[in-house]
Amino acid sequence: MGHVTTHAKRFAPDRIAILGGGPGGYEAAMVAADAGAEVTVVEEKGLGGSAVLTDVVPSKTLVATADAMRRVNASTSFGVRFGSHEDDHYETEAWADFSKVNERLLKLAQTQSRDIHASLTAAGVRIVSGRGRLLPPTSLEVTDAGGDTFVVEADAVIIATGAHPRELETAKPDGERILNWTQAYNLTDVPEHMIVVGSGVTGAEFASAYRRLGADVTLVSSREQVLPGEDSDAASVLENAFARVGVKVAAKSRAQSVERTDDGVSVRLTDGRVLTGSHCLMAVGGIPNTAGIGLEEAGVETTESGHIRVDTVSRTTATNIYAAGDCTGMLPLASVAAMQGRIAVAHMQGGAVKPLQLHRVSSNVFTSPEIATVGVTQAQVDSGKYQADVAKLDLTTNPRAKMMNIREGFVKIFSRRGSGTVIGAVVVAPRASELIFPLALAVTHKLHVDDVASTFTVYPSLSGSLSEAARRLHLHTVDPRDDD
Repeated sequence: MGHVTTHAKRFAPDRIAILGGGPGGYEAAMVAADAGAEVTVVEEKGLGGSAVLTDVVPSKTLVATADAMRRVNASTSFGVRFGSHEDDHYETEAWADFSKVNERLLKLAQTQSRDIHASLTAAGVRIVSGRGRLLPPTSLEVTDAGGDTFVVEADAVIIATGAHPRELETAKPDGERILNWTQAYNLTDVPEHMIVVGSGVTGAEFASAYRRLGADVTLVSSREQVLPGEDSDAASVLENAFARVGVKVAAKSRAQSVERTDDGVSVRLTDGRVLTGSHCLMAVGGIPNTAGIGLEEAGVETTESGHIRVDTVSRTTATNIYAAGDCTGMLPLASVAAMQGRIAVAHMQGGAVKPLQLHRVSSNVFTSPEIATVGVTQAQVDSGKYQADVAKLDLTTNPRAKMMNIREGFVKIFSRRGSGTVIGAVVVAPRASELIFPLALAVTHKLHVDDVASTFTVYPSLSGSLSEAARRLHLHTVDPRDDD
């Protein structure tokens, strides 16, 4: 059940060309090579794509550094002291050597890229450095760094070209004072005052990290609440955390323009306010890398936003041309891109395929605290789209949370009303990205809340709150198995 199997005129392509070496591209390449196909990956900037080189890996490394500073600076509440005990002089305030921070994160990104390159090479994948475009029906025309052009012939193509930062005409990044998220790692010192434009996931993560690293931060939010696409209870917790650590939020306004000044930046908002700071980071979304790669000539349709139209098995509107990742307009997550790539290969080879099901995707916002979600949302329940019972348990009652000095966060579980099946969850906590996994298993495999509630957890542990929240839902549901 839930599988798509098509046999008419299906074939297993001997030669597969992949345009783009990000998560969608390299995961597809590994699966295809393992199945015995002749695979060529065309990538212009380096294996791993923006996810590894300029986005996920470096940004989450920056977040990890900021979290390390948070834990060090909070350690005095645990009775930890630094410095010489004899003279009663204690150094308790950590500081960031920003040149070392950025040097480390860029090194990690390059190392990860090289590891991917080595893995693909070991699997027998041909890697071509250059800019590619579709050559109908299913080949790629490649231009290398020297300007030479050649053709990669194939029986099927996967497009995984990703996306790049959106820019405003009145706020052009210069890589020095006005930055997009790919340029944030050029800085050698902690910004004195970083103005972050955009309160979505990227903006919130950078605002959280820069504040923890010692910068003054102002976050420009077009909505009344930050993270407008996330659970509102979780967003409220994050806003409270922002207020506690000193992140200022300029709500209900947009950036009209950003200009360089003698010693920083001036950000004019649409409501007339003018913000001044040392730097400005633009985090206003992404644009798919779909222009100039021959989509129209190959019969591949795109949306008004420029994203490639795909179905749940990664097919485009052109025969034997598939697409994966941020260029498709699905959830802009590396995990989704990788899954789309794997699904594309499985489908083109004619086997049974589990279509992409976005409601089973777990995602995380790497702020402090982290916000992890999976499945049905509170907004969908409130709108009546889903009938669900909800249990929300604050972490302040959790003994391990008390030991760890966690002052905010919660676990929320949604179960289908009447049946008790787990259909969604939210976790707000340090390492929520790890804690969401058992609840993602529950959603994916349609477990009953009692399955979660009756599973042993370690005492004391944060995961204990997962089973406790599930136990609270037992009172609202009837397990049909009780009649067996």
